[in-house]
Amino acid sequence: MEQGKLRTWPQAATGTCRRPFHARKAWAGGLLRGVRRAAATLARMDRTTCVIPAHEYRRVRWINGAGWTREIHAEPGGEGWAWRLSIAEVEADAPFSLLPGVDRELVLLEGDGLRLRFDDGETRELLPPHQRLRFAGDRALGGQPLDGRAVAFNLMWRRDAVATQLWHRPLAGPMVLFMDPGTTWVVYLLAGRAHLEGDDPLPSMAMGDTALLGAPEGRARYVLDGGGEALLVRIDARAGQAAG
Repeated sequence: MEQGKLRTWPQAATGTCRRPFHARKAWAGGLLRGVRRAAATLARMDRTTCVIPAHEYRRVRWINGAGWTREIHAEPGGEGWAWRLSIAEVEADAPFSLLPGVDRELVLLEGDGLRLRFDDGETRELLPPHQRLRFAGDRALGGQPLDGRAVAFNLMWRRDAVATQLWHRPLAGPMVLFMDPGTTWVVYLLAGRAHLEGDDPLPSMAMGDTALLGAPEGRARYVLDGGGEALLVRIDARAGQAAG
């Protein structure tokens, strides 16, 4: 696929899952223009419903070029995303990208740990299994794998456009997820297998796959069932952002 173009994922019924433009090109377009575009298109974010298999993620450079990430999804696609999901690969001590106006949450997926050194003197370590940290993308910091290589789930969102919550949950029976207009749920399968039942059929999920769930009209309900572990993310458009 030619870099910088959007790709539409195969899916069952509602909405499209689109891959964003290259990250560095996105931020080169300017923060103000990106925020305006995000606000104008957030009304469409609740129409995204699909399963993205792990082998479809695209490996690209970090925004600052200091490392690699596997992009999962950005909503909306292109330079004006309001939120973005990726898998960050940290193979050596490297500075993280500065992201003004953006908040982040990292969850350790692989490796013996990830040390985060902030320029203001704070140091935090993400240790197995799946320790996580939420912080402002405006803060300058660097990441160092504790032994060899570290891999982390990377949730990023514009704080003036959406609010997010993230949970790490075992899958040991059915779990019901409700979607209202302006809300998107993300299911990232850490281990095991799972399937989702709702108004529209969706493919079964294997380890490393991601499901995006939205409500195209009114309220929607999905049942997540299977065995293993998952990261659940709820993304809500802030007041005044969901009308377009």
